[in-house]
This record gives sequence, C-alpha cells and structure tokens, in this order.
Amino acid sequence: MSTYPKQFDREDLLRCARGELFGHGNAQLPLPPMLMMDRITDISSDGGANGKGHVVAEFDIRPDLWFFDCHFPGNPIMPGCLGLDGLWQLTGFNLGWRGWTGRGYALGVGEVKLTGMVRPDRERLVYNVDFTKAVQSRRLTMGVADGTVHADGELIYQVKDMKVALSES
Repeated sequence: MSTYPKQFDREDLLRCARGELFGHGNAQLPLPPMLMMDRITDISSDGGANGKGHVVAEFDIRPDLWFFDCHFPGNPIMPGCLGLDGLWQLTGFNLGWRGWTGRGYALGVGEVKLTGMVRPDRERLVYNVDFTKAVQSRRLTMGVADGTVHADGELIYQVKDMKVALSES
C-alpha cells in the first residue's frame, strides 16, 4: 500500500516533474509543456476495472495551449500522440506512486483507437488508466494497462496494452 496521497494537484505534479516527489532517479513526469494533465483525482494499486490499479486524471483545455497553433494552422487539433503520452505518463506515475524505484520509460502499446478530436473549444480531458498487470521483481518493474481519454464526456482515445517500465539505469 502506498504512503502517498490518492489525489495530486498541479503543484504536486510539478514537484514530480522536478524529481521531488518520488526521489531523484525515480519516476518523473515531464515538465510543461509536455505535462499532459493538471491533476490526478484518484489512484490505487488495487482498484480499477481489473483490481490491479488505476489512475484518473484531468487536463484543462485552453485555446492558447501550445499545440493548437501548430497542429494544424487554421484547423487546430490536439495531436493524438499527446493523449497517448498522457496515458503513458500516468501509467509510469502509478508505478512511482506504488513506491517502486527507477526511471520510467514507455515500452509500447498494443492498440490505439482515435475516435474523436480535441479542439480548442473543449473544456476538459479525463484520463482513465486501468492496469491489467503490474510486476515488480529483481529484474523487471513494469506496468501494463488499458486506457481511455474522454473530452467533455465523449470518448476520444482508447488504448490497449500500454507498457511502461522502470529501470535503475
């Protein structure tokens, strides 16, 4: 069971990005502008659809977000890869939250479905990550999870078999 809280605000997420939350050399979130969430509203190591852990987070959409100006001029859309990256970020965060050590990195994803678009008129994304497997052994620390991203209640992204590992090197 984790000794960390179950909710995190933006300042907490920035502390994680600076290496101050889980300790130097352990799981970190990226700094803005690549930080793809504003708050984590719930996290566990035994909850979610499969009872293996979950994370729920939110990202406030503003028309002045950096990616809208360049993707695409005159037709602003949040790149789908940023939604996927947000899900990977949260998967790694959960591993650090469990107290597991090492630097996080994405290993891959089995399937990605993009079923909608995030435009500047949206208000909020909600990320849901549900672990299917979380392994910590002497040789391997890895989480495997499925995830969704909803924009104002509409399913936008759906992924299966995301893999994130922690490594001591």
